[in-house]
Amino acid sequence: MAMMSRTRDLLMEGLEGLVREGSFKWGLPRREDDDDEGHDGSLSGKRPSIAGLSFKANSVVARCSRILNVSINDLQKNFDKQASDSVKNTGNYARNLLEYCCFLALAQISQVAGYLADKNFRRLSFDMMLAWDVPSSSSQHSVKVEVDSTVSLEAFARIAPAIPTIADVVTCSNLFDALSCSSGGCLPFSVYDKYLSELDRAVKKMKTQSESSLLSNLRSQRGERILEVDGTLTTQPVLEHVGISTWPGRLVLTDHALYFEALRVVTYDKPKAYELAEDVKQVVKPELTGPWGSRLFDKAVMYKSTTLPEPVIIEFPELAGHSRRDYWLAIISEVLYAHRFVRKFDISGVNKDETILKAALGILRLQAIEQLGFPVPNRYESLLMFNLCDKVPGGDFILETLASAISSRTSDRSNQPGTSRGMHAVLSNLGVVAPVNNGERLFVGEMVVGEISSLQKAVIDSMNNYKKVELAQATVDGVKVEGLDTNLAVMK
Repeated sequence: MAMMSRTRDLLMEGLEGLVREGSFKWGLPRREDDDDEGHDGSLSGKRPSIAGLSFKANSVVARCSRILNVSINDLQKNFDKQASDSVKNTGNYARNLLEYCCFLALAQISQVAGYLADKNFRRLSFDMMLAWDVPSSSSQHSVKVEVDSTVSLEAFARIAPAIPTIADVVTCSNLFDALSCSSGGCLPFSVYDKYLSELDRAVKKMKTQSESSLLSNLRSQRGERILEVDGTLTTQPVLEHVGISTWPGRLVLTDHALYFEALRVVTYDKPKAYELAEDVKQVVKPELTGPWGSRLFDKAVMYKSTTLPEPVIIEFPELAGHSRRDYWLAIISEVLYAHRFVRKFDISGVNKDETILKAALGILRLQAIEQLGFPVPNRYESLLMFNLCDKVPGGDFILETLASAISSRTSDRSNQPGTSRGMHAVLSNLGVVAPVNNGERLFVGEMVVGEISSLQKAVIDSMNNYKKVELAQATVDGVKVEGLDTNLAVMK
């Protein structure tokens, strides 16, 4: 129990690091030979550079060098020493070297408090993606790279998941689609900057709510973090239906349970807890409600379990549509699916807490996208890792691959008894860690320098199968429509 309590403390320390203001000092003191970087990211003749890299890539590597306090030449030497021949001796040497430097720098930056709010970090991480698109000097002649350029899906998918707060491997493609939907499939810095601003606010909100006295007696035993609260505004009530009784109240979702506090005259009643972490055969699904038991309005979520004598229906009234209900159904399901995952694959200790944190971070990213107001179809399912794996073909294989990766990291830690159990170790399992040479592959958490990881491959295969299913369904629907039109013509 003491170890689990310590683990929760470490995770919360990491979250505090994400939101504490004023503690981010940009990199390390600038060396004299790096003073000549232009505002457009180009290089002057004074700074050491790596032959074969583009101007943008050399600019990014130079900034990584300052952050790591390692010379550019030493960075290249370290890469040549650690990387396998298959990574070095390819036509992608420039890109692989760039990835190596970026992953190292991001691992360093992510250990500094307040990095999400720092504009220099936002600019650098975006420039890393720009450089990834045009890594070599030969490629820069065919693609014009400017400060206000946009990045591609491929670049975003390689760089963004290196910091798990910003993106995860499973949903990063869908996240990119959401961010780029208003800019023709490419991501401009203005949108990326707004996204990180909203994400920073979401993290701060979670931390503030989790440190508040709200349900503190119930949450303290498991160190539960508050992910969402609703029903506090009279214009957006939440109603609980149990049998024939209906009560308005406040709904609170944590990373372990759902709580409802019925609103009395001037205060809230004792909260009711609906378990999501323990296995009590929960069922969570959309439900219809209406006056006197009728089923007219599709705006509710039903929860039932073996601990309840009858199902509970939670309604989210709104004038048009059912987006509030869909949002709550998705985030409740995400927490439920995450705990089912850890039980199915017998994940415990630090690995369990990190897995639940993955689900929490996914919900925070969804909240950030919601605040941006982009009209993204199916965003609730597509932006949450465990929801997505429950829906797409091959989702089970993605989860099996993720569980295998977690097991592999556990084995690696057990073989290194001197490994730190501090926050760096906790974050490393989420993908923020300096590269480690493991045989022929150079790993950074779930990322691999110069190639895709097994988890990324599982995601790509699943998404390709999903597209085939969608295409086949569209063909079938088209045939049905054509047949209907033909039949109508005959009848006329």
